[in-house]
Amino acid sequence: MRLWGILSLFLLAIVVVAKRDYYEVLGVSKDAGDKEIKQAYRELSKKYHPDKNPGDDSAQTKFMEIGEAYEVLMDKEKRAAYDNFGHEGLQGGGHQQQHHDPFDMFANFFGGQQQRRGRPRGADTSTELTFTLKEFYNGLDTDFSLQMQNICDKCSGSGSQDGKTHTCSQCNGRGRVVVKRQLGPGMFQRFESPCPQCQGSGNQITHHCKKCHGHGVVRGDRKYNFHLQPGTPRNHVEVYQGESDKSPEWDAGDLRVKIVESNTGNLGYRRVGNNLYRTEILTLKEALGGGWERTIPFLDNYDNTVLLKRAPGEMVRNGEVERIRGRGMPVAGSVDEYGDLFIQYTVLFPAKANIKDEL
Repeated sequence: MRLWGILSLFLLAIVVVAKRDYYEVLGVSKDAGDKEIKQAYRELSKKYHPDKNPGDDSAQTKFMEIGEAYEVLMDKEKRAAYDNFGHEGLQGGGHQQQHHDPFDMFANFFGGQQQRRGRPRGADTSTELTFTLKEFYNGLDTDFSLQMQNICDKCSGSGSQDGKTHTCSQCNGRGRVVVKRQLGPGMFQRFESPCPQCQGSGNQITHHCKKCHGHGVVRGDRKYNFHLQPGTPRNHVEVYQGESDKSPEWDAGDLRVKIVESNTGNLGYRRVGNNLYRTEILTLKEALGGGWERTIPFLDNYDNTVLLKRAPGEMVRNGEVERIRGRGMPVAGSVDEYGDLFIQYTVLFPAKANIKDEL
């Protein structure tokens, strides 16, 4: 059902040519706050969820639009780019920006998916790796290590010096014992409780492992390798399955590594999706008269400059935006596909007394 729903949404998305305004989709004003946007998403996503509207293609389309609008408007940078440049500001490399699975977004918003039954699953471990925008652009390989709980390699997790456990003599392997408690004269209550000798395991250790002291687990460094693919989305979460804290008592959860962008090393560029944004300041003389060129540093390790120029007499308006196609971020997972670079010009106006000197 879930696979069919996702496939249907994908096929429906192909035929949608004109995108609706995101504020219109959620029915909120352009100055709506996060609380209002969340409330709108809560109501609309439940109303148009495909499970509540089986066979209704229009409801599936609306559900997809609602998720896309919520994702953009709840992200400050994406929302700013959308407010300034519309849907075009969220595009790069000639392709629509990728969005999260609307079903996953719905599940996360309303409390996540149900836990599986059976053998207990350990908790996930979360950490962060920080990279500069230049590193996000070029990609790299790096190693990192974390202090994690591991199954003792000396006793293979048994906690026993000889690697063996024995049936508990108090509960005979049941893990529980019957306790009798007197409530009053001639009145007794019988109930079961975990065995105090084996802590409910049904087994006991005669000689404890000297390395883990009978716990079956030890803490130590665990090493990992991470490949930062060029164009990896900011805040992407890399999942190392089964690499959280380990124990004989549970299936290990996942190690979740969030990829964070550093506030330094961006060379004046801002990233939104696959696009890059930069502000350049011009003097009034440059803006009115043209006839200038300047080279600005760029993020690429090989083609590390961008040339900006205007012919003599070519004016630049204050706030004008120049779009340089193909000079944005690499599109992750693609070959030779890039977003666009947007240069916004700010004209520096001198004091009135100095205008003649400036010109």
